[in-house]
Amino acid sequence: MTSPRAPGSLRWRMLAGTLAWIAAIVVLAGLGLGNLFRQHITEQLRTELALHMNQLTAAVSVAPDGRPTVASPLSDPRLEQPLSGLYWQIDRLDDSGRVVAAGVARSRSLWDQVLALPAVDDADGLYDIAGPENHRLSALTRLLKPEDSDAGSLRLVVAADRAVLAEPIERFDHMLLWSLGALAAGMVVAAVVQVAVGLRPLGRLRRQLAAQQGRNSVRIEGRFPSEIQPLVDDFNRVLAVNADIVQRARTQAGNLAHAVKTPLTILGNAAAREEGAFARLVREQVAMAQRQIDHHLARARAAAASGTAGGRTPLRAPRQALLRVMQRLYAARGLALEMDEFSDRLEFRGEEQDLQEMVGNLLDNACKWAARRVRIGAQADAPDRLRIVIDDDGPGISEDERERIFERGVRMDEQRPGSGLGLDIVRDLAGTYGGEVSAGPSARGGVRVTPVLP
Repeated sequence: MTSPRAPGSLRWRMLAGTLAWIAAIVVLAGLGLGNLFRQHITEQLRTELALHMNQLTAAVSVAPDGRPTVASPLSDPRLEQPLSGLYWQIDRLDDSGRVVAAGVARSRSLWDQVLALPAVDDADGLYDIAGPENHRLSALTRLLKPEDSDAGSLRLVVAADRAVLAEPIERFDHMLLWSLGALAAGMVVAAVVQVAVGLRPLGRLRRQLAAQQGRNSVRIEGRFPSEIQPLVDDFNRVLAVNADIVQRARTQAGNLAHAVKTPLTILGNAAAREEGAFARLVREQVAMAQRQIDHHLARARAAAASGTAGGRTPLRAPRQALLRVMQRLYAARGLALEMDEFSDRLEFRGEEQDLQEMVGNLLDNACKWAARRVRIGAQADAPDRLRIVIDDDGPGISEDERERIFERGVRMDEQRPGSGLGLDIVRDLAGTYGGEVSAGPSARGGVRVTPVLP
């Protein structure tokens, strides 16, 4: 399977874009929700401080000498516990608003501490100040002007340790981290599944295209999503046109070869009845022309085969026909032709005509050189590869000649019939299908020719 990170991968592009959006959304959601919770918890603290401030305002009274007193303790018991984190304090101000006495009255929770606040503001405010043991406090202030006192104003202060904010914020951040992490993981899984499902029709299209090499059909079957169906329709039209062009090219090549070979045959027959140098020249040129026609016709068929999807041909299909032909051609020599019983699973991924051309040429060549026996066998060599083995018990060839026999027009013995094009044609056809042909020594003493085909 293609890696999703391969350059130009549509799957990777879609996933990268989706993952980038997921990351951006999760980060923004985390920042936004965290900020909203901080605002909420801060407002909650402010509301709590305002409640205590209202209680303090209602409970404070001013003595004739201007000294403030709190008639009764406030409702929260933490105000009575030393250094509990919740405090109140009253400062005395002069007429100009300057603090003349800080902490003239304060909660027991402050013990012997006094809260230091910034300059007096006319409006009630929420401040961040230092508290006992250097803890940070959120302090709410309120100015109070007693009606029956000339001793100036009072500043009421209610403060709470900011640690009461840190703990729920930390819990919320931890919960938010896990929640958004789970959400992000779920979104990533959903994105991967969505991309896989979205690209599944393309995978089906790719498999059908690959299967065209194993079917006689030149059409991609099935319905695809509306975005892909036009591509499939266009490709089917291209396949149909291509198959028609190839078929017409093959037919025309065959017709042309027949049209040329007929007059050549007449010339050859006429020259065969004559003697002399001119007749020999005609016979040689006619034979050369026939070899050229055979060669180029085979190449044209091979080139045409490479342009089609091809079919899947069982190896046993041409077996009996080739066996009968060779037995008839070489009946006078009494050759023993041995052919394995091929399994139905042994198939050539190509057209039957080309398989017959290759195996027929190799068998014909083996029979020409064999002394008494020719054997053909086959096996599955590797995934999607077919190995055919043809052995003869002839004189064999040297190591230097094993490649020369595949060269065009090469004949190892001019006294034997043939054009020297058979093995060249076999190699051309095999190469067209992505196969190869090699020659080597046979255990029977002759030559072993081994085509490896798809």
